[in-house]
Amino acid sequence: MSAVANLLARKQSLLERLQSRTGPNEREEIERLLAQIETALNLLESGDVAAPGEE
Repeated sequence: MSAVANLLARKQSLLERLQSRTGPNEREEIERLLAQIETALNLLESGDVAAPGEE
């Protein structure tokens, strides 16, 4: 699975968890993780991250 596909799958899973009944602490943690995923996706989209093996 590619990095983008993996991130998108994690994002979808977290969004589903967010829609279920979550406590305030869990909601904060999910939102933090979603922000990290969004940042990673944006970096991949802009080409700022080297592909594996290109370091």
